[in-house]
Amino acid sequence: MFRLWKWYQNCLASHPVKTQVISSGLIWGVGDIAAQTITHSTANKHNQIQTHQGEDEELKINWRRVTKTSLFGFGFVGPVGHLWYEGLDRYIKSRLLLKQNSFRFVATKVAIDGFLFGPLDLLVFFTYMGFAAGKSVPQIKEDVKRDFLPAFVLEGGIWPIVQVVNFRFVPVRYQLLYVNFFCLLDSSFLSWLEQQEDAPWKQWLKSCLSFSEQKGKGV
Repeated sequence: MFRLWKWYQNCLASHPVKTQVISSGLIWGVGDIAAQTITHSTANKHNQIQTHQGEDEELKINWRRVTKTSLFGFGFVGPVGHLWYEGLDRYIKSRLLLKQNSFRFVATKVAIDGFLFGPLDLLVFFTYMGFAAGKSVPQIKEDVKRDFLPAFVLEGGIWPIVQVVNFRFVPVRYQLLYVNFFCLLDSSFLSWLEQQEDAPWKQWLKSCLSFSEQKGKGV
């Protein structure tokens, strides 16, 4: 394990962008395999409850979908994530002149990351997966409307905590690696969410949010 870590450090030092791109692509691919496994297991349990049968259907990994998800890691998360964390750190230090690791330094990073990069990442993911699946532009718009808000709300309760630790304790050069570790879970979640389509819990969440908005407006 130590040798693997030293090898990664050497690759990151000599080829930072290439290393981030390859590692991101691999992690997102593994995440999609995990998402398919979770979805398959959930479907089997649901079918057993409905049919009272004890037999499980065999898991068949959709490698075409894994490839598409991996390409998202290769083409967007790796290069854009690398530039984002490096650029964000320079901006906070040189433009805002905030003291490194101070409360304002970390809080500002978390806020900018959550309200700029977070929504952009979700929007690009759902749009890309729509085009990769051969969907039309109107279909993709409907998918984004259906999936974006549930994903943004659910991830909004987790990622700020992850990023507080990241921006406070992790050196900039390793921040994307740290995030990629959690992206293994995140890619599983997003791939699973994208496959849920019009699941009842999505409709429930949207109705709750709509009710809160109407209540806030006094309707």
